[in-house]
Amino acid sequence: MTYVHNRPEDFVAEALRGLVKAHPGRLRSVPGGIARAEGTRPGKVAVVVGGGSGHYPAFAGLVGDGLADAAVCGDIFTSPSTRQVIDVCRAADAGAGVFVTFGNYAGDVLNFGAAVSRLRAQGTDVTILLVTDDVASAPAERAGERRGVAGDLVVFKLAGAAAEEGADLAEVNRTATRANERTQSFGVAFGGCTLPGHDHPLFSLRPGEVGWGLGIHGEPGIGEEPLPTAAALAAELVDRVLAERPADADGRAAVLLNGLGNVKYEELFVLWDSVHDLLLERGVRLVAPLVGEYVTSLDMAGCSLTVTWLDDELERLWLAPADTPGFRHGGWRPAPESVPAEIASDAETELAPAATAEGAAAAKTVTRLLRRAQVVLHDAEQMLGDLDAVAADGDHGRGMRRGIDAAVDAADAAVEAGGDAPSVLRRAADAWADRAGGTSGALWGVGLLALADALPADAPVTLDHLVAGITAARDQIQAVGGARVGDKTLVDALHPAVEALAASAARGAAPAEAWQNTVLAAHAGAASTENIAARRGRARVLGDKSLGVPDPGATSLVLLLGEAGAELGIPAPVDPKVES
Repeated sequence: MTYVHNRPEDFVAEALRGLVKAHPGRLRSVPGGIARAEGTRPGKVAVVVGGGSGHYPAFAGLVGDGLADAAVCGDIFTSPSTRQVIDVCRAADAGAGVFVTFGNYAGDVLNFGAAVSRLRAQGTDVTILLVTDDVASAPAERAGERRGVAGDLVVFKLAGAAAEEGADLAEVNRTATRANERTQSFGVAFGGCTLPGHDHPLFSLRPGEVGWGLGIHGEPGIGEEPLPTAAALAAELVDRVLAERPADADGRAAVLLNGLGNVKYEELFVLWDSVHDLLLERGVRLVAPLVGEYVTSLDMAGCSLTVTWLDDELERLWLAPADTPGFRHGGWRPAPESVPAEIASDAETELAPAATAEGAAAAKTVTRLLRRAQVVLHDAEQMLGDLDAVAADGDHGRGMRRGIDAAVDAADAAVEAGGDAPSVLRRAADAWADRAGGTSGALWGVGLLALADALPADAPVTLDHLVAGITAARDQIQAVGGARVGDKTLVDALHPAVEALAASAARGAAPAEAWQNTVLAAHAGAASTENIAARRGRARVLGDKSLGVPDPGATSLVLLLGEAGAELGIPAPVDPKVES
């Protein structure tokens, strides 16, 4: 478990501040993450890495000479927000373009992708690469769907070395893409990790068992077996990663035996004793192998083996020097005399004032609804997290709590400043997406923004406004996330809710009846997800494990729709199947 913390919600911010204070000559804080203290060398491609925190040295500890120029740092096991990615890329850009790379996880893909689109629209030259090295998460013919695990470090290192040599953006991208295609990893777990402030791990194994094929966020593995000896474990790791040896590989390889946080160095060396010999027996020529903790998972008991097949170019880049706080120790130096000007975060959404009493009242109604949602999401945090932990990383409850807390604070401030209902909800939506991070943060952000666009500025909200707004929210969520009914996501509850609301309005139902029908339809949609294997998000990799439990995103949506009705004085609907 995590023993040293103040408030769990401040853990990442405090850890990053401490990291910078420990390395003032190497690192500086920037909005959204960490960058080199002296900034990116003028005319050099900026290499930006990132993802959720909890994996040190990845990602913040990999910023430095010969590797990354900056790291975007999300909350624990949670993707950074779109705004964080934009801010860090802007801070790192030195005029030669930005190369952005991260592990392939749904929340990261959404938020990094959205940020890159906005940066390109603003004139920044950006390329993006998803690391996909985890052989356990998808077969070879679907390698592009794989997760990024410890192979992140190797791909980041090779991209950083190319940029350090002066390669242009296209060349850095080509090099990193080739490295990713030639990198395979496989990991095992002996015990789960525990989030700061929690008293139990995200997952657990029976004593004396090993879980095969874990992810670095603590996702469950693909199977459990009795704990093998070190020699048998080494054989399993080597067999898995060598199974996809490229036809043109001449035997040279960069190899990483990585500890995930709670397997000590001596244990790793025992394992390496066997792994080393097995690799040599299979014709692998080791080039500067690494044994240690490089991509961790808080206090998870586990390890992984990564092999990157080298050629002349990749070998040169692998052997090139790198000096960062987490990848190579020593070399402390005083802070530089001058640093780049601080890069401000994106400006807040413009606040339009409420011009009428009806508009001011509607804005206050928005804040009341958000506060009601805050209560129910706090109460449901553990339950939603437990649902999410079945086949994903257990962060849904925490993410929703962080999002609603930020949304309430932003909405209160916007009402205090005299904003109208659309402006208040837009501020809340931006705050939710920025603070929650992850897939749910991005989707709730775009959904609430779409709903805000349908609200009247200075008039009471009608049923027609709600139909238009919730329909737009569904459409935007589906456009951004790509999910459809049957994928086991919040869309399974949202789509029938929208259809029920629109149908009720079309036949002239009273608002209270229309909302009751909406909640019933959402509840039925969420219940249907118990019998669906997940096809989206992190849970898609282990979709069958999600059978028998409802989707956490759909479940949280139903809770919020019901609480919205209760806040507006609408009695809870009675399910006719239950009544009969």
